[in-house]
Amino acid sequence: MLQFQPVLLGSDANVYGMARSFYTQYGVVSDAVCKGVLVACRNTRLVRIAAVEPDLENDEVFVRTLVDYARAHDHKKRPLLLVSCADGYTILLARNRDALAPYFHFACPDLQTVLDLDIKENFYKACAAHGLSYPHTATCNAHNYKAVDLPFDFPVIIKASNSPAYWNCTFPHKKKVFLANDRAEFDAITAAIYSSSYQDELILQEYIPGDDNCMRVLNAYCGLDGKVRLLALGRPLLEEQTPEGIGNYAAILSGPDINDPALLERMRAFLEDMGWVGFANFDMKYDARTGEYKLFEMNPRQGRSSYFVTAAGYNLAKWLVEDVLEHKPAGCTVADSESLWMIAPYGVIRKYLGDKDLLAAAACLKKAGRCAHQLYCKEDRSLKRGLWYLRSQLNYYRKTARYYGNKGLRD
Repeated sequence: MLQFQPVLLGSDANVYGMARSFYTQYGVVSDAVCKGVLVACRNTRLVRIAAVEPDLENDEVFVRTLVDYARAHDHKKRPLLLVSCADGYTILLARNRDALAPYFHFACPDLQTVLDLDIKENFYKACAAHGLSYPHTATCNAHNYKAVDLPFDFPVIIKASNSPAYWNCTFPHKKKVFLANDRAEFDAITAAIYSSSYQDELILQEYIPGDDNCMRVLNAYCGLDGKVRLLALGRPLLEEQTPEGIGNYAAILSGPDINDPALLERMRAFLEDMGWVGFANFDMKYDARTGEYKLFEMNPRQGRSSYFVTAAGYNLAKWLVEDVLEHKPAGCTVADSESLWMIAPYGVIRKYLGDKDLLAAAACLKKAGRCAHQLYCKEDRSLKRGLWYLRSQLNYYRKTARYYGNKGLRD
């Protein structure tokens, strides 16, 4: 079997999911390089914390930390496979690819391509140029937000254009995404955001009606040759409800009935036209008013919930390794296996999922054992991790009850 070392950038649930993928497919434990150790990667046998550097977002520190790691781990004898698991790390990797290429193998687009798709305003321009639908959108900035005229009616979605910069800012009642029902709420939310260190543009969007299960999530892998090798579409059943978790998925259903061949073909053509390389993750929502899928954003990495792809039988690590390390030719695979993925407990899904047909489908998959929990892995059981996992699952009930439906400027 091929000998190599996965090196994952970050320490969140996405990192743990990728580490599970590598372990399941190749029996290898992944190393993580991160700013700090988040709870998902504590007390685990699947992830070794190789380096913790609080200033990792500094380019010079980023390069030095990774080069020091490579030199200490004999990169010439055992290939090091570097995987970004967050938007900011992908930007850093793209910006410093020439300095890191002698030490690591990776799949990453050039910097301009990353910026063209990661920054939401640029992403919508690319969608328009390729005939892809997205919500009616406007922007505002720190200078004009008080007087901006909205070209659509309330309610209005408010979110940051620059995700890494927003992640690093703080202000009272901060949420990943806000929903303003009227002008007074809009003014209060934008004023709160711009009172923080975040001074970039905000994306203002029309609200697409429909429950969480109207969302779709697409994960893709594009080879070093720019050709799409894997497309996996999932139907979220419920989103997380906490301020920092809004927009993250609590449960996803996958299967052939969820796939839309026309949509997948358009997304394949889009990625190849843009020259994308590596993992990509799209969030979109089905608009019953028009019969179209409206794209919200593209993340320049595998999604936080992307382990649902591996759980359905399409191991993400396999596609990366076979392309970057083994250079195997491959066509485009469309995932079509039935599977249920969860990060929240099933009881929360059962309580808050209003669609009886979807709930019945989820129950059947759970009963058949075709169900995976993001942060629970039987090969990674220990007393400490087991106690943490139990507490975190019980806490989902409390958190969901407290924050359900709250996308305003309040706790």
